[in-house]
Amino acid sequence: MLLLISPDSVEEAVDCAKAAEYLDIVDVKKPDEGSLGANFPWVIREIREAVPAGKPVSATVGDVPYKPGTVAQAALGAVVSGATYIKVGLYGCTTPDQGIDVMRAVVRAVKDYRPEALVVASGYADAHRVGCVNPLALPDIAARSGADAAMLDTAIKDGSRLFDHVPPDVCAEFVGLAHASGLLAALAGSVKQDDLATLTRIGTDIVGVRGAVCEGGDRNAGRIQPHLVAAFRAEMDRHAREFAAGVTLAG
Repeated sequence: MLLLISPDSVEEAVDCAKAAEYLDIVDVKKPDEGSLGANFPWVIREIREAVPAGKPVSATVGDVPYKPGTVAQAALGAVVSGATYIKVGLYGCTTPDQGIDVMRAVVRAVKDYRPEALVVASGYADAHRVGCVNPLALPDIAARSGADAAMLDTAIKDGSRLFDHVPPDVCAEFVGLAHASGLLAALAGSVKQDDLATLTRIGTDIVGVRGAVCEGGDRNAGRIQPHLVAAFRAEMDRHAREFAAGVTLAG
């Protein structure tokens, strides 16, 4: 399982760089503009320069409306700025067909420029609260549009968590659907260390966190702390070892 950490500034990215050995992807977002709020192109560039060259940078392009052309331009801006994972929050898409329209435009814009870049179709565990597409529709949307990964996050950051809206058995179904289509499955949404056993067991490929590695557990007022990143990774690795040992014994 890969660990994705989301700094919201160049200064926080420098802190991430100090903990680079413990994380796999540095994710650029702007939390005060939404769950998957887009940061500025120059911030993406500066963060790309601040973290080790071999460490992938991801960038969100926003909680986007159903405007395929607008979103495609935003996605192109992110990849031109140095991101290799492009995440699109399908906030304004109310049907799977709308989600596919947006994601096909994004895939074409991104991969025409950088074929090796990875496109992530992101939905929301609490979709029922904002009226967007059902979480379990995301893997099919991603597959039919040519994206590389399907992701769930939470749209409303009010303290509720991923499993509050999509229980573990449904998250497992989401992961299974993604894998059946050859996609990576990413899960986020106020994920804590206590969730890692479940996330490991269901086969999550990427776990995204911010609050769990911020001072005071506060994704907005707190700042990412390298020692908290290291502690989170240690728990991830422990659960991975225990799960692998259990599978070996069962076999």
